[in-house]
Formats: sequence, structure tokens, C-alpha cells
Amino acid sequence: MNRKTLVLPAVVGLLAPVLAACGGSDSGSGDGDAIVVGTTDGFNVSKEITAPFDPAYAYDVGAWNIMRQTSQTLMVMPRGDGEPVPEAAEQCGFTDTGNERYACTLRDGLEFANGDPVTAEDVKYSIERVRKINADTEVASILSTVDTVETKGDREVIFHLNTADAIFPFKLSTPVAGIVNPADYAKDKVRDGFELTGSGPYTMKAEVKGNKMTKAVFTKNPRYKGSLKVNNSKVELVSFADADAMGDAIDKGDIDVMTRAMTPEQIQNLSKATDGDVGLVEVAGLEIRYLAFNTDATSVKDKAVRAAMAQLINRSELVSAVYGSQAEPLYSMVPAGITGHSNSFFNKYGDPSVAKAKAMLEDANITTPVKLTLHYTTDHYGAATKPEFEHLQKQLNDSGLFDVDIQGTLWEKFHKAERNREYDVFGMGWFPDFPDADSFIAPFLDKGNTLNIPYANSEIINDLIPASRSEADRLSAVDSLTKIQDLTAKDVPLIPLWQGKQYVATRDDVTGTAYLLNSSSSLQLWELGRGVSG
Repeated sequence: MNRKTLVLPAVVGLLAPVLAACGGSDSGSGDGDAIVVGTTDGFNVSKEITAPFDPAYAYDVGAWNIMRQTSQTLMVMPRGDGEPVPEAAEQCGFTDTGNERYACTLRDGLEFANGDPVTAEDVKYSIERVRKINADTEVASILSTVDTVETKGDREVIFHLNTADAIFPFKLSTPVAGIVNPADYAKDKVRDGFELTGSGPYTMKAEVKGNKMTKAVFTKNPRYKGSLKVNNSKVELVSFADADAMGDAIDKGDIDVMTRAMTPEQIQNLSKATDGDVGLVEVAGLEIRYLAFNTDATSVKDKAVRAAMAQLINRSELVSAVYGSQAEPLYSMVPAGITGHSNSFFNKYGDPSVAKAKAMLEDANITTPVKLTLHYTTDHYGAATKPEFEHLQKQLNDSGLFDVDIQGTLWEKFHKAERNREYDVFGMGWFPDFPDADSFIAPFLDKGNTLNIPYANSEIINDLIPASRSEADRLSAVDSLTKIQDLTAKDVPLIPLWQGKQYVATRDDVTGTAYLLNSSSSLQLWELGRGVSG
């Protein structure tokens, strides 16, 4: 295998892969030994997180990537993205002109992995269970437009929405809409531990040490009936403590594929190499990083402080110093490549300027230097997070207007602390629920935002988000989406920093790697196979 980088570009907002060299083939044999995939995602059960894989609780990309293999949804994102297509459903569609009534017919003969039939009542139970539990992760907010769920017979389910929601099919493709068996999942409480059952392409067995899952073993589900072609019989997903350990494992042949999160140095080295049996696949990605504010906290309650930070941060310098060509500066929460993207923060603030930031603070009678602590997670977004925050600290402190400390914390405590509003300023990453601008706006700015930040703009919540959701043609939603982004730049509850590319490293006898991750970083293990590389 030539270790050349494979680039899968975005075309007119629909991220369609272009295949070259090895990977991306349908030629996997589907038999032989397990394909072993490495990740640095960690999966723990703790006092803070008791049910990491319950659809009613889980709301992070790592957990969702486990759940997608086992929990079947009515809809699924197709290869190369685009509009969602039926999966557990035989057909789905709006049955009115106002995008408020959505009906699905299940495939005939669907079964859970234990042989129990999957019925329309199970779909209704699953959706209503998520809404009833209403976990503090705010994952239920994805289904906020559902009013009631109706069934007709064993195979027809009808969603009555409380407002127009043209993107509802996308929501039904996410794990929060995974169909669960009432025999395994109680109506009013989450399912603790690592157990995960469903009707998807695989069954899953967790290997656990202490309170950590070290490996997830996915075995092809013989009862699966859906739209996905499963190209292998078994995949093992192994968690590594860090990217260096994962890199050593693929070099030794202990794993076949490594995914998120590799270090910038690993990616750079693999992209330059011209020999060896490990190659790099670059796939279109929509990952973003940003700063968020507890806008009620004394240190950042005045908008001038947040605006001054937005004025000072040099995104190009940050990206160049830490990530090189693997990321791009971002001037909106909606990344480039998504319909409705607008460079609102650049339009508002222009190039970084100490003089402009100083004037903002002086006009607001803010005493400088402003003392702040920037909080980040040490183990969730990759090894480059600490250098990134060190660079942000330097930029802000070099201005003389801020006196910034940085503090790193393990994810399970960090995530709980930020939701409890213990941090004034904190750094987060985001992998969208689905590739639409709404998934970069509503989770942060709508009612019940996933960050639990206090910022609430009534125009965004009551007018602009509903207006954008009423448009099935997403180009028609651009005006509403642009206004939302402009208001975000004006009020600064969040500061977008960068959007990243994503990469897969693979040994040369593994096929299907071009489709292993879609643009939302959804892991699609069924695409992997073994065969002769190109």
C-alpha cells in the first residue's frame, strides 16, 4: 500500500467520498479473524455517568459510535452523507404540507437480536422513554419537536410534531431515536452499565476492567434486517490510554485500523511516508472546537469581556502552531461546507487587534488585566488540546488585557462541572448529530441547551430557529441561519475557534476505510472488510 493521504472532498455541501488507492472497496470477504480498530475514546461507569450507552442518556460522539453498531434507527445517513434514508423503516415521509406529520412503515419481520419482534409500539416506547427520562445531558432536546407518537397496527408509526421540523428525518437517524426492547430498558430509568442490545447490524459484548470498558466486541447479528450491508463477521473496538500507545499497536500489527484521536505529529508523519504497510485516509469532517461562557459568572458577565476575547484570538496563528494543515480557522459555530454557513465573527471583529479589544474594555469600564481561568478536558479531544490552550493563554496574556490561567480536567469530571456551571470559560469540541446547520445551532442556543449555559436569546429561540426548521429546502433557511450566527457574534456566548479534518490510519489488507467515518464522525464498522488493497 502506498501511504499516500486519500482526500475525500466536500462537494456543494454534500460530502461525497472520492476513492483512491486502498480502502473504500466493497470487496471485503466478510469472514476470517476479527478486524481490530483502535480509539482513544474512553468509556467509564462512574457516579457521574452510570449509563454511558443508554439512548435516553448518552450524548457524546464516542458513546454514539458504540451505539450505532447495535441500536437500529428508523433512518440512517447514507454513504457519502446526503439526505437520510430508511433503515429499520421500509419507508418514511411527511404526510402534510407543513412538515408537522411524519409517518414511517417498519420493514416486515424485524427482530431484536434475542428474537423478539420489533413493532411500531416499540418505536413509540423508545421515543417516549427518552422524553420521559429527560436526562440532564439534554439529549432529549433532539426530540423536542415531537408532540405525540401514534401507531397503526404493528408496522406503522406516526409522529405528530408541535411545530414544523423539516429536519426531523435527520433526527430519526441519531442514536437518541434508537429502537429499544421494553424487556431490556425500563420506561422511567436509564439502563446502567455497559450492556447494549437492539436490532442493529451487530451484537456487542463489553470487556471491562474495573469501571472501564477496554474493548467492545461486535459480532454480526444474524437476525438483522435493514438497509446496511455488513462486510465482516466481527469487529473489536479497543480503547487506548493515548494516541502513542495506539500508534505502537498498529505498527506492531496488534490492531488493523486507528481512528480518533491521532496526534497532529502522527498524521503528519503518515502523510509524508511513502512506504510501509500502514496508510492514511483523510475524510471530510465537520468537527469544530469553541470556547463557551457561563454568561452569569461575574468575570465574563459583561459582554465586553467576551467580545474583547473574540477580538484578540488569532485563529490562524493558533491553527498553524498546533494543528498545521489538519484544521482551518472558524468564524461561526456553523462550519464551512454546511448550507447556511456565514463568517459572522470575522464580519463583526475582523483581524485580531489589541487596540480594538482595549477600547471595548475601556468603554465598558472594565479594569484590566481581566483575571480568567480557561478550563479544558485532558482526555477527550486528543493530545493537542493542552498545547491549544497554552497557545490561547499566551495570545490573551500577551495583549496585556488579560491574566489567564488554564486548567485541565478528566472528561467525566469536566463534563459534569461545566454543566453545573462551575466554570466561567471552558473549551469544548462538537461533532454534529447530523450534517445540517441546525445541529450546530440548536444544541447551544435553543431551550435546554446541552451545555446548560444561561444565555438565552428570545429572537433566536422563538423566531429564528423555528423559521429555519420550517424550510425543507435548506437554501431557503439561509436568511434565518445567518441572523442566528450574527446574533451569536454580537452577544458572544460562544467563540468558535477551528474546524478540523478527520483521519483514519489503516493496514493495507483492510478495505472500506474510506467510509468508516462519515462527516459527522459517525463510526460505520459494517463498512470494513478484508481484501486485496488497490
